[in-house]
Amino acid sequence: MQIPQSLLAKKLCLVVDDFQGMRTMLRDMLREGGATQIDLASNGKEALHRLQEQKFDIVLCDYNLGPGKNGQQVLEEAKVRKLIGPACTWVMVTAEKASDGIMGAMEYQPDAYLIKPVTTDLLLSRLERIAVKKQAFGDIDRALTGKHYAKALKLCEEQLQYDKTNAAELLRLKASILVTMGDEAAARTLYESVLGRREIAWARIGLGRICFDDGDYEAAAGHFRTCIEANAANMEAYDWLAKAEQYLGNLDQAEAVLTQALKLSPNSPTRQRNLGELALRRGDLETADRAFRKSIAVGEHSIFKTADAYIGLAKVFGATDRSDEAMKVLKTAVTQFNQDEVRLRAKSTEGLIHKRNEHLDAANAAANEVAQILATGTVQADEAASLEAAELLLATGHKEAGIALLQSVVRNNHENEALLEQVKGVFAEAGMGEEGAGVVEGSRKEAVDAMNQGVLLARSGKLDEALEAMRSAKSEMAGNARVLLNFAHVAISYMSSKGVDNMLLDECRQALYAAHKLAPADKRYAQLSENLTELEKSRPPA
Repeated sequence: MQIPQSLLAKKLCLVVDDFQGMRTMLRDMLREGGATQIDLASNGKEALHRLQEQKFDIVLCDYNLGPGKNGQQVLEEAKVRKLIGPACTWVMVTAEKASDGIMGAMEYQPDAYLIKPVTTDLLLSRLERIAVKKQAFGDIDRALTGKHYAKALKLCEEQLQYDKTNAAELLRLKASILVTMGDEAAARTLYESVLGRREIAWARIGLGRICFDDGDYEAAAGHFRTCIEANAANMEAYDWLAKAEQYLGNLDQAEAVLTQALKLSPNSPTRQRNLGELALRRGDLETADRAFRKSIAVGEHSIFKTADAYIGLAKVFGATDRSDEAMKVLKTAVTQFNQDEVRLRAKSTEGLIHKRNEHLDAANAAANEVAQILATGTVQADEAASLEAAELLLATGHKEAGIALLQSVVRNNHENEALLEQVKGVFAEAGMGEEGAGVVEGSRKEAVDAMNQGVLLARSGKLDEALEAMRSAKSEMAGNARVLLNFAHVAISYMSSKGVDNMLLDECRQALYAAHKLAPADKRYAQLSENLTELEKSRPPA
């Protein structure tokens, strides 16, 4: 098949395959389609290096790439690191026919998945079809890449008036943009309208996620179950259903959902780790052991490799009287990740295992080391690390330090009911259930009051006081996404009224970045970012 020369003539292409003969054959197929700029890579590491150097238009990637990263992991990392964007065409070309391999690759949504042997006609016709679709969405994708959400929404609505071929995808994109802009009411209406005509997975999941964000976890779970009933291979629906069941307190059902998902697609290190953590909380140590081991194995070359599975496996060993094995796993975690937070988590877990085995001197020594690490103020402990450290501190008599750590967790996550229950659980484990409940409620109220103070001052026109109040709250609760977003909101209001200030612009941008990292699904980020971008256009010369 000879497709229009203009389609591939100016495209920068990358072929990734561990066999030289296959690289050459795919390169020649592209040349038949008119491509002249074709780069080659023989493994995942080399492919990522090429992707970091160049913005490729087309990537043909084998699934099995020999030792190291496979094609799925290359695609995952390319997307997470933003080495490719919506305009890039990614085609997975492989002899892999096993359902778990295909499911894993499809989760990160390549533009096409071709089973070898591949003919020139098949490859070029598929590339042509993808190119036509990408061209239709080009302007919208560029607007989204630039975070111009209002423009992207307008383009979507205009194209819906005449593009009936891509109507379904345009509706999906429109709903996604509405959610990103924080207009969940309009998104809900759109999802319900689509579902009123026929059952569509993206609309059902979208409606479920809106219910989840609204705190209606029962309704959310119902939507995700409906989606799975319609398509038992929808991995996204399983993940969201497991999350909803956890928020409903149905840990056994959440574990069952993840177990079913992993039967279909077992090679997700994140999903395996989540199963392990759920099973560990339920005391299902056999399942936890198996899941953590699998997470470590399939995550070895993945960008989603974290220390969590190692820490979890060490806890399983500690709970099953295999302390020596636990210490080896903790040592491996510290060596492999070489991060202060991992050292903190490993030391906390080590101390808790010693405490369980009544090795009190060793437990106290670990607790003293944990307290010293925290006292330096250089370790940014996440929720898991903070809970583990607090549990050890309370168990070894470091009551004041343990309470302070848990207070910080609550202030930074005052709306996360599931996490607040875990905090109460740590207090209960230390025999401080009633006192802990009071600490949790008091800390939660402090966070709400501090967060609201600046907003209320801003509404009353006291912008200078509002800014200082929110800056103080940001300093005290640097891990609270809502506080960071409220600071950005007040700072933008301040500059809109009193003029743009370079230092405040930068402080505001940093707060938004930090908030987005903490809560990437929070809808206020998109609108505040767009507002800040408008202000930055009038930034005074440095």
